[in-house]
Amino acid sequence: MNPVAENMFGLKPGTAIGKFPREVWREFELAEIFHQVFVTAEPKEREIWLDPPAKRLIKVQLTPIRMEEEGETQGVLAVIRDLTRLRHLETVRSDFVANVSHELRTPLTSIKGFIETLLDGGLSNEESARRFLTIISQETDRLNRLINDLLDLSKLESGRTELNQTRLYLAPLVEEVRQTMDARLAEKRLSFSVELGSVAVWADEDRIREVLVNLIDNAVKYTPEGGSIRIMEIGRGNEQEFIVCDTGFGIPKESLGRIFERFYRVDKARSREMGGTGLGLSIVKHIIERHKGRVWVESELGKGSSFHFTLPKYEERLDKRIEHK
Repeated sequence: MNPVAENMFGLKPGTAIGKFPREVWREFELAEIFHQVFVTAEPKEREIWLDPPAKRLIKVQLTPIRMEEEGETQGVLAVIRDLTRLRHLETVRSDFVANVSHELRTPLTSIKGFIETLLDGGLSNEESARRFLTIISQETDRLNRLINDLLDLSKLESGRTELNQTRLYLAPLVEEVRQTMDARLAEKRLSFSVELGSVAVWADEDRIREVLVNLIDNAVKYTPEGGSIRIMEIGRGNEQEFIVCDTGFGIPKESLGRIFERFYRVDKARSREMGGTGLGLSIVKHIIERHKGRVWVESELGKGSSFHFTLPKYEERLDKRIEHK
């Protein structure tokens, strides 16, 4: 057994030498397949899930070892491949395709339905026609947002997007984002407070603006009338932590670990009704991680949410390093 196999099965070097398969592995199926190949002299191939703590999917290819073609089996050669990551990626890809198909089908079905209604005589009623065309326009905007988010996420995940990091202060960016949402804040009578100091971070301005737009937009969407939104920061050594707090509906405990997944929604009906694509928080996560930062959420149902993210603090040597390059 080579060192890679020993590591795969969590065995100390040399501990498997001189032992039968059933003495080495707890998995009955794995030990049994060795026995079957030895007895029948027939090669076998099988995928097996290893029990926790390993919890891995392995592909085992076993071949009998014989000195002569018709001679007695002397042993069994096993080639083992760890397929865990590959299977996970296949599942992610399959889920992604299914989610995209579903997200595209919903607005397209709505658009097609209203167009058919208009063609079947709906144009004769000007009021109804205008209402249908307004809905078609809204659904088209939703499709456009979804496609733009998909393209953005694809670039971030592939690493094709270069970061243009400079000395950046978040207070002006937050004010810029707030101004674009003034009408919505006033409509819902939401208070908006900013508690940001004068600490600069090393970040890409456009990308961090995108992070703030997504987080503040979510806070506005999911905070009931009369609530409040608060932006704060805390120094953490060579990092600066930023927090977007709201007094909204909150997130169930079971959803906290999945909230940054692509297309994951706590309340699918409410999210679609408010125009969400289900990709905003995933984009936030990728942007912050590209900056070598961290992002997480703390929340409780009915008591609001706090989205946290960190960015590296600006240091003069960072600029000098870029200039030197």
